[in-house]
Amino acid sequence: MTTTPVHLTRGDGKGLAAGTLGLWGSTVIGLASTAPVYSLVATLGWVVLAVGAQAPIAFIVAFIPMLFIAFAYRELNNDVPDCGTTFTWGTKAFGPWVGWMGGWGVAVAGMIVLANLAQIASIYFWALLGQEFDAPNDWRIVLVGVAFIAAMTWVSWRGVEIGERIQNVLLAIQYLALIVFVIAALTQFFAGTAPNPTPFDWEWLNPFAFGEWSGFVEAVLLALFIYWGWDTCLALNEETKDPTRIPGLAAVLTCLLLLVTYVSVTIAAMMYAGVGEDGTGLGNEANADDFFLAIKDGLLGPWGWVLVVAVLISAVSSTQTTILPTARGTLAMGVYRALPARFKDVHPRYATPSFSTLIMGIVASVYYVVMTTISDSILQDTILSLGLAIAFYYAITGYACVWYFRRDLFTSGRNLLYRGILPLLGALMLTYAFVQSAIDMLDPDYGYSGTLLGVGSTFVVGIGALLVGVVLMVAWYFFPRSKRFFRGESLNRETPVLVPEEPGEFVRSVDGGRA
Repeated sequence: MTTTPVHLTRGDGKGLAAGTLGLWGSTVIGLASTAPVYSLVATLGWVVLAVGAQAPIAFIVAFIPMLFIAFAYRELNNDVPDCGTTFTWGTKAFGPWVGWMGGWGVAVAGMIVLANLAQIASIYFWALLGQEFDAPNDWRIVLVGVAFIAAMTWVSWRGVEIGERIQNVLLAIQYLALIVFVIAALTQFFAGTAPNPTPFDWEWLNPFAFGEWSGFVEAVLLALFIYWGWDTCLALNEETKDPTRIPGLAAVLTCLLLLVTYVSVTIAAMMYAGVGEDGTGLGNEANADDFFLAIKDGLLGPWGWVLVVAVLISAVSSTQTTILPTARGTLAMGVYRALPARFKDVHPRYATPSFSTLIMGIVASVYYVVMTTISDSILQDTILSLGLAIAFYYAITGYACVWYFRRDLFTSGRNLLYRGILPLLGALMLTYAFVQSAIDMLDPDYGYSGTLLGVGSTFVVGIGALLVGVVLMVAWYFFPRSKRFFRGESLNRETPVLVPEEPGEFVRSVDGGRA
């Protein structure tokens, strides 16, 4: 069957499925993108190793720049509700070169985390079947990981509405598992049967009790990773029922819900296992990669598989939602001539960025296979460096908010606070985290692979991934289609927002007629 192509008129925006998501749907996708269960599993132990009992306050401190940047996203989205987010806003504020690199930061972060999520989902899938392998890059793990990426790519290609329905179920299971974890941990604490019952101490929430500054910075960067992903609901702004209001509100709501989730689970875990370096203690480096797996049997007994299922579902869920913002970001880049024209293709029936979604799935799969084939250590180094890409494009967004609204900052106290002071503070915090982390990553002991090119491997793969974007951007500059973008003609401050004020204004025309 041949599908008649849809020609987009001015009212279509980019042709995405307008009016699909409400506040709840946007918030669910934002939460699912962070993979709350997996994020805690992958991060909690390492944060405790970095700052000990100050882990709860580390999560709170890391939340501050996230909230400030969420305000920047909200304000920019209210004025420019474009699915290109950082790319579009960075271009409008600072011009095409900064905007393009902001878009690349979003893409490279998505690519790296997709490989990691696929591997985790596969490992837990096999664990659920009672299978364990000597190496995480065993071909069976890689094969199932690629299958998960392919499946979630299909869900994303099939439509945001079906994705929302699936995410409602998957997120409910994740939060049910976290509630079970907290109740079980506190029950054993109060019953005196926990392996190391540790009474709650307000010192855990003391921001001035950190022992070493370098440990504090490392913990905050790790904590940034577990919050990352809330901006997915902004990338879906053109598909919401109110593009100028719902995405920004959903972003702030997502951040607040994540704060409560992470701090409460961390405190419950510390009360159950303590922060010791032996046994099930959170300070035991042998448990750092996966605290839940280490304690599941002692905590839940024969029901320990519940935590395995929760991590599996969390990783699979985030695999799907991670594809969404990257595909929409490259869609916007295609629309505004920052990428080849194929990237702006929208499926005529499902109203999804068809080509961008498929490319994201293919690139992530190839990246995952190549990295694991070379060395699983290299893959782990790219994951450690993920915080650099996150801090990079979040900081660009914060600075873009201040500069874009610079003429309006002093028209009201609200504008000064939410469009100026808070976004600037968030951007400065993230800039410092980026620079300090890059310096720390120069140390060969920071990563898993020792040295590359004479410096720490994590630094090479982290900074190198961003520099690849510079090379690609310069290469694209020489293509004829790019000229209007780099001259500031296809996207500038005055470029109209390609989203209607009301979703009902979207009009589809087929060969010039009404569909």
